[in-house]
Amino acid sequence: MPKPVIGPAAWIGDELLERDDWTLTLAPQAINELEAALDDTLELELNEISSENFQLSTLGPMLAKIQHQLEFGSGATLIQGFPAERFSEAQIERIFWGLTTYIGTAVSQSAKGDRIFHVRDEGFRVGQPQARGPNTRKRLSFHTDRCDVIGFMCLQQAKSGGVNQLVSSVSVYNQILAERPDLLRVLLSPYYYKRHNVDTGNELPYCQQPIFSFRQDVFASAYLRVLIDRAYQDNDVPPLTPLQLEALDFVDEVAARPQMHIEFRQEPGDIVLLNNWITYHRRTEFTDYEELARRRHLLRVWLAVPNSRALDEMFRANYGAVEAGAIRGGMNPQ
Repeated sequence: MPKPVIGPAAWIGDELLERDDWTLTLAPQAINELEAALDDTLELELNEISSENFQLSTLGPMLAKIQHQLEFGSGATLIQGFPAERFSEAQIERIFWGLTTYIGTAVSQSAKGDRIFHVRDEGFRVGQPQARGPNTRKRLSFHTDRCDVIGFMCLQQAKSGGVNQLVSSVSVYNQILAERPDLLRVLLSPYYYKRHNVDTGNELPYCQQPIFSFRQDVFASAYLRVLIDRAYQDNDVPPLTPLQLEALDFVDEVAARPQMHIEFRQEPGDIVLLNNWITYHRRTEFTDYEELARRRHLLRVWLAVPNSRALDEMFRANYGAVEAGAIRGGMNPQ
């Protein structure tokens, strides 16, 4: 009989808000360090900036602590206090990149190999091949991204909506174990995933991986319902069984319970870092300002981290490596 997963990642709802590892407010000294590091690396290309040359003598140890707690703590951190209004978009992009090199190595987020992704409404309509959820204003479902740690930095917030919601996938697992343990057999078994429309550098258009998994008794969850649904719409994939479908619906239902997740709204300058293996995230629908310069705009990085957990072998096809600390995840450039 499976047992509940215990530990600091098993928070429920507002419990996270009381945790010491949830928020870091940048002191003036840390902001000065970021500005100085920006000035010192102006001659470098973005991908040449690293923790070795983007020097943060005071903030660096704090980021090392965050890196540790993302893997062994709650799996989520909100960094506040950065004065985004003082910097240009290009400067913020370089600062965000430099800061996140203290957490991990950025991996590709597109077929072109882009390692910084712009999250904003691009006006895509449902069904357009190039459409990605982050580039629409619609509500997203709870999901993970294909990396160890995902980072967002807010440049501009929407006129209304665009609220972040975050849930512990560990607690989702525990709740399913308590209420519907019969569903865990299929959730611990592989589902088909359709490769994303812009993830074209792969040998096959599908992969298989479980929703929940354990390796060496360490929990990991990966979940992106939209790509599962797309896979099972194709005739060359066996149809979902009623139990598989019921299990997916129950994951969604548990994660969406108000008492299970937290809500917060990133403001300009805020940085959110999340461990994808122990948290799910989504955002609500939003309404933008008319002025282009004021429209909702976030920067996103996907990071492979050196202190990551080992994964079940079933993740190798989608992540490229399953060993602890490996450079893994991201999209395969053409």
